[in-house]
This record gives sequence, C-alpha cells and structure tokens, in this order.
Amino acid sequence: MKLILKLLAGMAVGLLLGLYAPGPLLTLMLTFKGLFSQFIGFMIPLIIVFYIMSGIAALETGSGRMLGWTVGLAYASTILSGVLAFAAASTFLPQWLGAAAAAPVAANKLAPLFKLEIKPLFDVMTALMLAFVFGLGIAATGAARLREIAEQGKDIVEMVLARVLVPLLPAYIACEFADMAAAGTAFATLKTFGVVLLMAIALHWLWLAALYGASGTLLGRNPLSLLRAMLPAYFTALGTMSSAATIPVALRSAGNMKVSPPVVNFVMPLCATIHLCGSTITLVSCATAVMLMTHGLEVPGWDVMLPFILLLGVTMVAAPGAPGGGVMSALGILSSVLGFPEASLALMIALYLAQDSFGTACNVAGDGVVALWVDRLVGRAPQPAGEAAVQRG
Repeated sequence: MKLILKLLAGMAVGLLLGLYAPGPLLTLMLTFKGLFSQFIGFMIPLIIVFYIMSGIAALETGSGRMLGWTVGLAYASTILSGVLAFAAASTFLPQWLGAAAAAPVAANKLAPLFKLEIKPLFDVMTALMLAFVFGLGIAATGAARLREIAEQGKDIVEMVLARVLVPLLPAYIACEFADMAAAGTAFATLKTFGVVLLMAIALHWLWLAALYGASGTLLGRNPLSLLRAMLPAYFTALGTMSSAATIPVALRSAGNMKVSPPVVNFVMPLCATIHLCGSTITLVSCATAVMLMTHGLEVPGWDVMLPFILLLGVTMVAAPGAPGGGVMSALGILSSVLGFPEASLALMIALYLAQDSFGTACNVAGDGVVALWVDRLVGRAPQPAGEAAVQRG
C-alpha cells in the first residue's frame, strides 16, 4: 500500500509542477523521464529472459500428471480471464470514457536537455525464445549450472526492480503527469484512471464468482463456502501485494476447502507464480483504455488481442515474486505487439500499480479453484519429493 500512496503523491506533485513550475525545471524532469524510460527498455528483455527461464526450469518438480493439470488449468484460467476483460473493455470503455478517449496522452511543449539511447541486448521476441529454449532445456536435462545462472540472474533482476526501478517509479510518474499537465491532458487522464480501476476490480469479482460458481456446481460443493474459505488469503494478498508472501495463508485456506495436503502443498506455491487471472484482467483492461486515449493507436480486433493475451500469460511467469514484476514483464509485448509509445507505457505502469493489490488478491483466490480441480482430476497423489517440508499453516 505504501507504493500506491507514493504513486498517488507522485501524480499530485506532477500535476502541480506541470501547471506552475518554471520551464527549466520541467526540462530537467523531461530529461530524467527520457533516461529512466531508456533504462526500463534495457531491463525489459532481461526481465523476460530470467523470469521465464527460471520459472520454466522449476516446472520439473513433482509428478508429471499433477504438474500438467496444474499448468494447464492455470494457463486456461489466465487466458479466459483476459478474453473476458477485452470483451468487456472494448464494449463498454469507448462509451464510458467519452471525450477523454479522443484526447492525446501527452504532447511535449518542452524538450529534454539531451537524449541518451540505451539499446537492449536483444528484442522482446528473441528474449522470449531464448527463455523458452533454455528453460525447457534446463528442465529436461537438469543442468545444475545453468539453473544456478538462471536463478542468480533472476535474483539480480529482482534486486534492480526492488532497489532502483520501483523506488524511482513515483518520480517517473510525476514527470509524466507534469508533462501531461503542461500539455493540458492530465485531468482527462485522471478521469479515465477512475473508470478503468473500478471496471478492473468489478471484473476481478465477476471472474472469481464465475470460477467458484461453476466449479462448486460441477464438483457438488457449495460455491459460497468455497469462496469464504479463500477469503483470508484474498485479504492477505490485498495487504501484502505479493502472491509469494501470501503462500502460507493460501496453503491454509486451500486446506480449509478440504483439498488433500499433497495437492495443496504442490499446487498453491506453483500457482503463486503461474496463475495470473487478476493481473491479466487488469493489464488487458488498462491497455484497452490507454489505446483509446492515445492518438495514433487504435483498439485492435481479436486477431491481435488474442495472441497478445496468449503471450501475456507466458511473459508474466514468476513475475509476482517481484514488486511491479507483472507490469514490467508485460511492457515488452505492449510495445512490440500493441505498439505502445513511451508515454503510454508510463500510463500503464501507473494504472497497473494503482490496483496491484486487487489483481494479486484475485490471483491468489483463483488459485483455490485450480487446487480443487487438480484434487478431483489427479486424486490424492503421492506427495512429491522435497515438498513434505511445506506444511499448511
């Protein structure tokens, strides 16, 4: 929650500076914004490579059947939630946003002092393919040294996110809003923020209601009782903004749904990194809104959005373990697939992080449904080696 408050403070300070600050100060802010944006662009392929490589390499633990069902159900839930989000956003947002949808995101009146181009090591699609090849290779061969490199690389990326990128995000957002305030588009943007955030949260609850309603009916369980059992995990995630930090409570909540301990101990920690229904709903909703607001961008059809959603479910693998990891890992395909410019990426960061706790809570609550179905489909499978130490509670 502290990050959200800092982002809100950054927006407020940026608005005031954009309206009243002298030109030289705004020029310095534009210079910082350009440099920080270049650094983010440099980090995006590294985030994708090490997150996905590490996440895929770790999928070798436990029985193959249980792993297959868990990954398949989690990915299906993530993709279907994104489909729901785009269907709702593309239908209702153009009407709800009204004139704000036609406003430009920002139009620079001032230029930065200088520009510095920091080229990434490789583009986004190359990063994705590299992560897949080496991640699957490590899982298949058990290459210990490569696994260690992937884990250590991920640790370094997470450190950069936690100590550099995330702490400086409020300043970056302040610079972006100062630019928009100077251009006269900031207040239309704030109106859009409110509409999109309310819509995303409503879609979270709609998706959870559909998951638990359908699962409870098909499994012969009371949907309300199942959802009530997961509420402690939901509210814990709401406060921590981290799926990983919520794992102990999620284990206990899934156990309260009468899921067998071997399934609980295997599925819940794994889903904390691969089941991202809430995050996907938010990213797709926010992306649709930003495209409506940005001159030069148009909301595409399903031929573009469906591949985008499919990629989104993969690029965010293991991202919930890092602060801001979900949206940071998505920036690459937002720019490469949807054509987002720098200013639109900044808005995506602000929109996503403003409701990150709600998206994380939806992810965690949805994990319980995956555990229910794996328990029914796989049964009380033997507990995987190495998992016995993970106990509920």
